[in-house]
Amino acid sequence: TVLITGESGTGKDLVARTIHALSSRRERAMVVVNCAAIPETLLESELFGHVKGAFTGAGRRKVGQFEIADGSTLFLDEIGEMPIALQVKLLRVLQEREFHPVGSETPVKVDVRIVAATNRDLAAMVQSGAFREDLYYRIHVVPIHLPPLRERGDDVVLLAQYLLEMHARRMGRRLTGFSRAAMDRMRAYSWPGNVRELSNVIERA
Repeated sequence: TVLITGESGTGKDLVARTIHALSSRRERAMVVVNCAAIPETLLESELFGHVKGAFTGAGRRKVGQFEIADGSTLFLDEIGEMPIALQVKLLRVLQEREFHPVGSETPVKVDVRIVAATNRDLAAMVQSGAFREDLYYRIHVVPIHLPPLRERGDDVVLLAQYLLEMHARRMGRRLTGFSRAAMDRMRAYSWPGNVRELSNVIERA
């Protein structure tokens, strides 16, 4: 289990995909769930699925993302936004390797590798009671912190060169590098939007 932390735009999703691509589970597609993008009332069903008739409007069985990710990696993006009630159920899946779909009494066993990411301070959230301490220590096995771009020195030039080549290929352009003045400007700028902002600036240029 891996917990990736860092400001928005530092490339946490790219790190998660790289971890999966270099793992023994790479033959199966990584499953991504953005915990902040799904309404709280739907998140449980999205993660664990539901049986027909579990609630009003549940006209058929829905397979949850945990079941879809069986044998692969489940990337829980923005895990700090997960409601407390669901944190309890996630903890049980991590401990028991099984879950109950909504409305079902039959457990479903899964073999899922969890990679989670957040731009929030989970340790501080534990202290304030907004995040469960037991779940925090369950997912805090291999922590990876991505520093903001303004703290990464000449990384900005390496990343810029990679992004230039990527955008040039996509647009069918032949561009090989940056002027000295452009590199100096990139090093001097604070990049509040991090790698995402850098990519947008290069694409725009």
